[in-house]
Amino acid sequence: MARHLVTSALPYINGIKHLGNMVGSMLPADVYSRYLRQRGHDVVYICATDEHGTPAELAAKAQGLPVAEFCAQAHKAQKAVYDGFELSFDYFGRSSSTQNLEITQHFARKLNENGFIEERAIRQVYSPADGRFLPDRYVEGTCPHCGYDKARGDQCENCTRVLDPTDLIAPRSAISGSTELEVRETKHLFLLQSKLQGEVEAWIDEVGEEWPQLSSSIARKWLTEGLHDRAITRDLDWGVPVPADTWPDLSAEGKVFYVWFDAPIEYIAGTKEWADAAPDGEHRDWKSWWYEADAGEDPVRYTQFMAKDNVPFHTVMFPATELGVREPWKKVDYVKGFNWLTYYGGKFSTSQKRGIFTDQALDLLPADYWRYFLIANAPESDDSSFTWEHFATTVNKDLADTLGNFVNRVLSFSRKRFGDEVPSGGTAGAAEAKLGEEIARLLCEYEQEMEALQYRKAAAALRALWSAGNSYLEGKAPWLEIKTDKDGAALTLRTAMNLIHLYAVVSEPLIPASAQAMRGVFALDGTASWVSAGQASALDTVPAGAAFTVPPVLFAKIADEDLESYRTRFGGGS
Repeated sequence: MARHLVTSALPYINGIKHLGNMVGSMLPADVYSRYLRQRGHDVVYICATDEHGTPAELAAKAQGLPVAEFCAQAHKAQKAVYDGFELSFDYFGRSSSTQNLEITQHFARKLNENGFIEERAIRQVYSPADGRFLPDRYVEGTCPHCGYDKARGDQCENCTRVLDPTDLIAPRSAISGSTELEVRETKHLFLLQSKLQGEVEAWIDEVGEEWPQLSSSIARKWLTEGLHDRAITRDLDWGVPVPADTWPDLSAEGKVFYVWFDAPIEYIAGTKEWADAAPDGEHRDWKSWWYEADAGEDPVRYTQFMAKDNVPFHTVMFPATELGVREPWKKVDYVKGFNWLTYYGGKFSTSQKRGIFTDQALDLLPADYWRYFLIANAPESDDSSFTWEHFATTVNKDLADTLGNFVNRVLSFSRKRFGDEVPSGGTAGAAEAKLGEEIARLLCEYEQEMEALQYRKAAAALRALWSAGNSYLEGKAPWLEIKTDKDGAALTLRTAMNLIHLYAVVSEPLIPASAQAMRGVFALDGTASWVSAGQASALDTVPAGAAFTVPPVLFAKIADEDLESYRTRFGGGS
């Protein structure tokens, strides 16, 4: 058994996230965590809402709420959606926690002691119309590198280059739209990343070779362009305050740390939140997951999940921070980056009512429909597009026909002809041996793809497992077999029921609610966490005489009229 630390990019507090956010970080992290737990590993999966920064302040102001109250309500609303998707966080924390404040300030003090923070007077964009300094991301304009006309002042999301607001062509306030911007002097703390470039390069050379090409290429692109010193404080009211014991003047001016400085530290702080929330009598050693000196002989493998726009900060900026602290904090071993999920080839947009968001998705259909579709079409090697037509075809063909119909017709026919117990009779023959070999092979393929974090391929291997059962059933045709060989039909149905149990176990990472329904079919002692190759080939876990029930239909098909209403409501092709 190994120890696995899993984190997914923190969803920002402002607004419910769309399906692209779900498939780009939290859902694949959940699938991996569930799989690891089933294989017997010790897993801690940590996530949290990212709560600091200007967007939270502005959203709270728009709702007439204090920002702390707004964030508390928004955290609760997001957590409800993630619970609806059955995301199996060990803890879903908040970057505004006391734990994050304390650890962020600790990191800043240590970086300062080690000569990696410098106070500088800089000239920053100020908007008289808004009455405030504008954070980099709230200055918009045209990217000087690729010409994208909605580039933000911190980064162009089109070409991913890091920017300074003064780089932008025709800059404007993203808050008011005002182009009457001024540049005023203000003091901020800078993280001297330029001093840490060599160490970051050496670290990436050591661990980055096994990363997906998307993650490693983005990281190396940053390094090739050279790491620049970055301001890590802002003129805001809401954030982790600069500690007065180290920077009294800046603290007196109300400076707070930049959200991208404290947000990754929340992975550590969230783990401490998890430990601090332990029930009475249960001890959770959070530091052994993060502080390598405390890990002893039980090392941790750390895997991060995120969309490509978050990759630079997690592969360069946060590791630079950890290296500069000069303490043995755990750094990521594997960064699983994702491309974009688009909506009919375009961006999801709340303001333009384009695309479906996670709360709306759960109002329409059960979570497993979305979980399976998103993983089976994960934007790994390139962007992928959500269309209602593709979604309906996937649900109807894979879930309703291939899996759901198999479960229903096997159990319904067996109950009709043999009663409410798994039928006895017949001895496994060549067809069962061939099936067992194929199931064992496909299970091995599924395991390999899951461990390699190749989600599309893993979903394809799972679908092939389901299809193998259908092929066996069609070949044996127990509805005909029973007319001439009742024992043979009993054997066929018993073998198919064992497949149902196997499907329940191995499908759980992708479709947990449906897997639980399939597990509940049989009255068995104990619940298998996983299926060994030997069990898979033998197909005899469910014995003759075991009681079973016929569950409700697992997956309802999406009808043409449903499709039309979805397109009308959410936009999309006609």
